[in-house]
Amino acid sequence: MIKFFYNSIIISLVIYVIIILFVYFFQRNLLYHPNVKNFSGYQIDNINFSYKEVKIINDDKIELIAWLHEKDLIKKKTLIFFHGNAGQLNNRNYKLNEFSKLDINFIILAWRGFNGNEGSPSEQGLYQDANSVIKWIKNKGVKEENIILYGESLGTGVAIEVGQNKNFSGIILEAPYTSMVELAKKYYPFLPVRLLLKDKFESIKKIKNLKSPVLVMHGGADQIVPFNMGKKIFDEIKTKKYGYFPKFDRHMMTYNSELKIELDKFIKTLN
Repeated sequence: MIKFFYNSIIISLVIYVIIILFVYFFQRNLLYHPNVKNFSGYQIDNINFSYKEVKIINDDKIELIAWLHEKDLIKKKTLIFFHGNAGQLNNRNYKLNEFSKLDINFIILAWRGFNGNEGSPSEQGLYQDANSVIKWIKNKGVKEENIILYGESLGTGVAIEVGQNKNFSGIILEAPYTSMVELAKKYYPFLPVRLLLKDKFESIKKIKNLKSPVLVMHGGADQIVPFNMGKKIFDEIKTKKYGYFPKFDRHMMTYNSELKIELDKFIKTLN
């Protein structure tokens, strides 16, 4: 009986170690889903806006695909959209269609490894990609104070990182998380995630460094990123802030008339 108990403990420990090794070496496959073309929660609508596809070269010499909707780059504000951890650019058509109705330009960039781009996504890689598109749009004559950053889910961590101590016109955070460490604890409470995680995206430590006005949007029924994370991010913002927290919205928020009014209202406050 003692031997059986001892053997059971050994087997359990071996299995646990195997799980830890698997998560460590394949964690980016669990976090990033570049090959998912119709991710749950997204939708593919028809494109009802004009755009041109442009190529942006990042510091690693990787060519990144981006869509640019241009009204007037000099006179109007430009929204830079940082997408989440799955899906293609066209999964955001329903959002981009609405952006095109606002009095702004916008550009959406596909991360490295996404949408046919070369490379593999990582925390530092995404930060570099984001800075590359910001640099690219500035080279078109767009001033920093006329740029609006929009982060979606995973992209909120990128927007917060590159938005620190900058004078952007505004920052929009849709379904933000406090850190990938805290989020991973929700899904893997039995693992030492702080030790295992390579990409931590610790937004809660950086949020106080934002100087630009911020709009936080988070659905009360979000089952992927807990609503309390978005609320905590909102509470920690030290600059001018606005919140939109519909009770029944899930992770990919419903782009209904209420949300569109809040977006338009926020952008108009930036003029």
